[in-house]
Amino acid sequence: MQPDPANGPRKIPVAAFVANAPSELAIVVAAGTIGLEKRFIVSDRIQKLGLALAGLTTNIHSGRVQIMGGGEISYLSHMPASEREATLRGLDVKNICCILFTKGLEPPGDIRTLAEENDLPLLRTPLLSSRAINLVTGFLQEQLAPQMTIHGVLLEMYGVGVLLLGDSGIGKSECALDLIARGHRLVSDDSVLLKKVGSHIDGESPDLTREHLEIRGIGIVNVRELFGVSSVGERIKVELVVELRKWELAGEIDRLGIDPLEAELFDIKIPKHILPVSPGRNLSVLVETAVRSFLHKRGGANGIESMLEKHAAKVRAN
Repeated sequence: MQPDPANGPRKIPVAAFVANAPSELAIVVAAGTIGLEKRFIVSDRIQKLGLALAGLTTNIHSGRVQIMGGGEISYLSHMPASEREATLRGLDVKNICCILFTKGLEPPGDIRTLAEENDLPLLRTPLLSSRAINLVTGFLQEQLAPQMTIHGVLLEMYGVGVLLLGDSGIGKSECALDLIARGHRLVSDDSVLLKKVGSHIDGESPDLTREHLEIRGIGIVNVRELFGVSSVGERIKVELVVELRKWELAGEIDRLGIDPLEAELFDIKIPKHILPVSPGRNLSVLVETAVRSFLHKRGGANGIESMLEKHAAKVRAN
């Protein structure tokens, strides 16, 4: 499953970055206020302006937060006025979304002038460059993470994020209800928001449907109100996919589990089970067993390998 390419790359206006950045950054807008809504951050990677100031202006990558600290300001201050003006005018300003000054440094007057002329936001933080870069990178990784919404149910079971998939009406929500009654937690029903954060997938509920579950014949219920605060979970890492399929559509099922299945979310492979659905099968117990098996294997044990070893030993003995 891949994000819809029609959505294009994710981006946020500099104004949203200023408004929502971690409070520790204590960002203040020093100049270029008009550009806050007009310029966009498109990358979670941070860049220092040092090389560009040294003449390598092609080194500026569009849409990245540019950092200026004491080193860069000192470098500019030791230039003759005419050379400094030429250096600043030579910057590819249209590719700079904003400049963040660290250690509480005030932007020099000629940089302020350049910023106001080009609606280029200049920001300040009291933090050292190293700390500021870590916080900004972490925040942007979250904000710019590729995401998609899929039809399914997301549960937290034994600390594992379990994504239930299957055709509409196959019984995902009813299965989830039984699992909630058995002590597991609902994260999202019907629509699941998935985000690729680094090398893993996080899942959560859209705001509109959070804590709610739709049960045919009953309607929409508030899980927290019916089962208590411990019955609902927040965002969780998706580690296992369980797909429910009608028995006649399940195809050939590996009864021994020798060849493990995988689901691909974005470009990340996640362990998967396909459970055939038919009257009389207890889906909640099957899903719970699939999760226990997943945890068992993650701990180093493997039921089929153990059985095959026993079989081989018996053959050798004979």
